Amino acid sequence: MTVSMLRSTVALSLSACLYTASVSAQFDPLSAQIQPLAQSSLLVDIANAGDTLVAVGQRGHVLVLNEKWQQVNTPVLSQLTKVFFLNANLGWAVGHDATILHTQDGGQTWSLQMQSTDIEKPFLDILFFDENHGVAVGAYGLFYRTQDGGKTWVDEFHQELLFEEDIAYLNDLKAEDEQLYLSERAALLPHFNRIINISNDRLLLVGELGTVAVSDDQGQTFSTVEFDYDGSMFNAITHNGDIYVMGLRGHVFKTNDSFDGWEQLELPVESSINGALVHEGNLYLVGNAGIILKVKDTQATIVERRQGENIVSVAKNNQGDIWFAGSKGLFQLPQ
Repeated sequence: MTVSMLRSTVALSLSACLYTASVSAQFDPLSAQIQPLAQSSLLVDIANAGDTLVAVGQRGHVLVLNEKWQQVNTPVLSQLTKVFFLNANLGWAVGHDATILHTQDGGQTWSLQMQSTDIEKPFLDILFFDENHGVAVGAYGLFYRTQDGGKTWVDEFHQELLFEEDIAYLNDLKAEDEQLYLSERAALLPHFNRIINISNDRLLLVGELGTVAVSDDQGQTFSTVEFDYDGSMFNAITHNGDIYVMGLRGHVFKTNDSFDGWEQLELPVESSINGALVHEGNLYLVGNAGIILKVKDTQATIVERRQGENIVSVAKNNQGDIWFAGSKGLFQLPQ
């Protein structure tokens, strides 16, 4: 399969995974955003904020779980793709139009830190190491870093994740045509779909074209990990000292923290796997075609299959209540 074919496949899979085009913020979002059916609309991520949960999704929607889910105002209409909380109060959300939002009160109010329709790429994940230092990643190698809590964000280009022939091509182009060099550089890196802290600020980055990379210096530099699958990985999680990466067409792989080879899990479905949760010692996976799987050891069984919807994220609060987010909003499984 050629790189162009792979990118076409990934474009379709990203659409299936609900990273759809955002709505341009042409008018005041604060007067048009609150919707009575927001809880049943497209929501693509959930995160813990202390004792509660916060969900994000289309049209800049953010919902906070108190006794029930309540939508709160945000300053954007761009689709939000990921939300991260450092603690019960400090959180960030990212999305289309290179959007970064920040909250200091557990998701009740949000301020805009960054947005640019000129970049024309979505952020797909964000991770903070402390209240000042964080990184945001996204499509076509989008990678920004802040050292001041998000007041300023600086672009980084991780050339070490390119193929050698692409590096040589860019070096030649830079000497000949600076503008063309910048244009080509903006499209050569794969999509960075997820970045997680696996131990002591050691980072794992997964993405398009079988991208799996590790950093030991908080993302200043990355080293690619040998990986035999060239499809997209959408998520990663650690469980019982092992690392799991998951993505396109039901591909889930397991390795140790030394990355000494991979074991592929045999799943009873071929749906793309988008999210994961560790609960009561077991690993739960969620994906397209409404699939919810339970993995014990390396055996996966179907917990639920919800026809006509895609599930993108799963999280639990401190009370152990598990919530799912996807194309038809937020839901819990019947007790």
